[in-house]
Amino acid sequence: MGRLRRPTVLIGAALVGLWVLVAIFAPLLAPFDPLQSLIPLAPPGAAAPHGGVFWLGTDLLGRDILSRLIYGARPVVTLSAAATLTAYLVGVSAGLAAGYFGGWIDAGLSFAANVILSFPVLLLYIVVIVALGASPINVIIAVTFASAPAVFRIVRTIAADLARRDFISAAVIQGESAWRILFVDILPNAMGPLTVDFCLRLGYTTITIGALGFLGLGLPPPAPDWGGMVNEGRALAFAFPHLVIFPCLAISSLVLGLSLLADGLNEAGGRGS
Repeated sequence: MGRLRRPTVLIGAALVGLWVLVAIFAPLLAPFDPLQSLIPLAPPGAAAPHGGVFWLGTDLLGRDILSRLIYGARPVVTLSAAATLTAYLVGVSAGLAAGYFGGWIDAGLSFAANVILSFPVLLLYIVVIVALGASPINVIIAVTFASAPAVFRIVRTIAADLARRDFISAAVIQGESAWRILFVDILPNAMGPLTVDFCLRLGYTTITIGALGFLGLGLPPPAPDWGGMVNEGRALAFAFPHLVIFPCLAISSLVLGLSLLADGLNEAGGRGS
């Protein structure tokens, strides 16, 4: 437990936990309706009609930026987690099978992974979402399609190495099923590097969701979307910098938290080994 109390782990967990709590309690935290038009382009700290303050100002349509950031945390947190978990489910399952069984299973899955990884990741996201349409489910499908091959590579390498170990040979001799060997004997030994990669990949997915929103491929308007907020405000960013600064800070803080958490876990694992 002491290794998990390192400053980087604590700071990263605090940042991530903060945004998770914001997403959960958004209706209680948001001072205004995120879709309500009030005073367009009000500066940060401006007084709101009928009382209250626009702490982060308002956007071009008069919507409170703070409220939109708070509600925008929900799709970012849920989509990032769901997409990354789905990518891991596919990548881990395929990697375990390829690393343990080898042969044509390994050759076929490795070839498919290499083909997908040969394309730029952002291009894959864009192609999948343009083909399927912009929606939360299709964002998850796009992230899974583009990210699962990288997870597959990690798990395949670990599984292939462990499959040659004596304790796996002993399990085979004892008559243990392939399912039990894969998920009870091999997978737990891969959890260390996978945990670190999972945190980093969550950060990458968060950036990706922001980029898709910026390109107009995220959640359809007027739903609060951090990347979409940056896109909406970029034309007036020099005159009204608060339109883009605060959404960018939101994305950066969540990604920073995930990166610090991953680095801390990696450092703790390295020193603990």
